[in-house]
Amino acid sequence: MPIRAILTDIEGTTSSISFVKDVLFPYARRALPGFVATRGKEPAVRKWLDTVATENGGMCEDGMVVEVLQGWIDEDRKHTALKALQGMIWADGYRSADFTAHIYPDAADALKSWHADGTPLYVYSSGSVPAQRLFFGHSDAGDLTPMFSGWFDTEMGGKREADSYRNIVAAMGLPAGDILFLSDVVEELDAAREAGLQTALIDRLEDYPKPRTGEATHGHTRVETFDRIQFD
Repeated sequence: MPIRAILTDIEGTTSSISFVKDVLFPYARRALPGFVATRGKEPAVRKWLDTVATENGGMCEDGMVVEVLQGWIDEDRKHTALKALQGMIWADGYRSADFTAHIYPDAADALKSWHADGTPLYVYSSGSVPAQRLFFGHSDAGDLTPMFSGWFDTEMGGKREADSYRNIVAAMGLPAGDILFLSDVVEELDAAREAGLQTALIDRLEDYPKPRTGEATHGHTRVETFDRIQFD
């Protein structure tokens, strides 16, 4: 079947899993106290700090809130307030060039080639759309955001739910069978396939030292790098 659009995951697919864990999380943890001290009175920041304070018994000191947030970072807790505050901190870090977002060279090259050939590119990640734009806007390969035609996050639904992909297909306005979804998570690919998309398992040795082959692929095409992806 022809491929008329590419939908890609980020972490473990275009980029290393370790970047978030080894770079972004520690950066946010270190920056939190100073960030709260300097920007804690801004309405957009205060909203989330107050949310955390209220959920934890009405904390009256920001220092206590910071400690809670740092604990959540250590636990990799998926909390809306934490994700929002981390996003603001990372935005500052990207803009001040404290770091750039990791992207595998083969992924950057393939995305550029597909875009040049006129294939629309889309992103679907559990990270928020603003965070996705920051990521690709400040990547190791430069600003890649102009190459993408659309961005999707979990407002479309969970990544392991077929309805999420049906919602994305509707937003893209293409037949599901003409869209190729790339991910390192087999369960996400299962859900996409159930919704009618074509799929490819990105099984990078850097992220998955034990290759997933045979039954572990659940029947999805398996490649270790983007340059192995073939379509008409």
